[in-house]
Amino acid sequence: MDWLLDADPAIRWQVMRDLGDEPAEEIAAERRRVGTEGWGARLLALQADDGQWGGGTYSPKWISTTYTLLLLRLLGLDPESPQARDAVRRVRDGVTWKRSGDAPFFGGQAETCINGMVLQLASYFGETGDLVEALIDGVLGQQLDDGGWNCEAPLHSHRSSFNTTILVLEGLLERERSIGPDAVIAAARSRGEEYLLERRLFRSRSTGEVIRPAWTRFSFPPQWHYDVLRGLEYFRSAGGAPDDRCAEAIDLVRRRRRDDGRWPLQNTHHARTHFEMEDGDGNPSRWNTLRALRVLRWWDGARTAQA
Repeated sequence: MDWLLDADPAIRWQVMRDLGDEPAEEIAAERRRVGTEGWGARLLALQADDGQWGGGTYSPKWISTTYTLLLLRLLGLDPESPQARDAVRRVRDGVTWKRSGDAPFFGGQAETCINGMVLQLASYFGETGDLVEALIDGVLGQQLDDGGWNCEAPLHSHRSSFNTTILVLEGLLERERSIGPDAVIAAARSRGEEYLLERRLFRSRSTGEVIRPAWTRFSFPPQWHYDVLRGLEYFRSAGGAPDDRCAEAIDLVRRRRRDDGRWPLQNTHHARTHFEMEDGDGNPSRWNTLRALRVLRWWDGARTAQA
C-alpha cells in the first residue's frame, strides 16, 4: 500500500477508494488533483486550440483525441471538474470524424470498436442528446447472434471478437451508470457477458485452447486490446456476484503476481505516447498491481460472504 500510494494522484485516489476504504471526502479531494497535478494536468495541457490531441481524432495512436480521452477516463479525471468540462466542450465544438463527412466526435462513426469507445467517453463525460442516442441504437443493432460484437461484421466475419466485445460492453456499462438502469441495454450486456463467460474469458468454446496467449499478459493502458485482467475489471465494475466461470482467469491473475507482491507491466502496445507512466515491460507496475488487487478483493470478498 505504501508503494501504491507513493504515486501520481490518478493512482492514489483509486487506491484510497478501492483498497483503502478512505473517507469519501478525502477520496474526492485526492481525485480533484488529477485535473491540476501530475499526469492528468499534463495531458490536459497538451490539448490544442482546435480541441484535438495529437493532431487527429483517432490517429495517430496512442496520442490522438480518442485515446487521450480514454486515458483521462482511466486516470479518473472527474467529469464534473472545470478542467474536464472545458476540455470536453472543446472536443464537442471542434473535433469531427473527417472520413465520415466531418460528423461530430460524440456521434461516432461506422466502426463498432470506435463507437464502443466513443459511447464510453460520451457517457462518462455526461454527453446527451440525439447524437448519443443514435450511437447507442447503432451499437445495439450490431450485436451478433453469439452475443458479442465484431468490427469486421458483417462483411468479413459472423463471429464476435473479444476486442470489440469488451469495448462495447464498457461503453454500455458506462451508459447505464450515467442514465440509470435500462432494460434494453442490460439485456444486451448480459448477452455480451455470456459470450465472454462461455469462453472462460480467454479459451475457445469449441476446443478449450487459449485463444491468444497475449491475452494472459497484462498491459496498461490496454488501448483497444483485450486481455484477461481487462475482462475481469469489467465484471468487477459491473457489480454483482462473480461468476464461477471466471475462476480460471482469477487463478491466472494470482499466478502473475511476483514474489514481492507486485504485478509487472506486460505486453505494452507500442506506438507514440504523450509520456511514460511506468518503467517498461517486466518491471513492477502500480497500475497492474492496483487493478489486480481490486479484482482479487472483489472475488475473494464475494467468496467470503458466500461462506
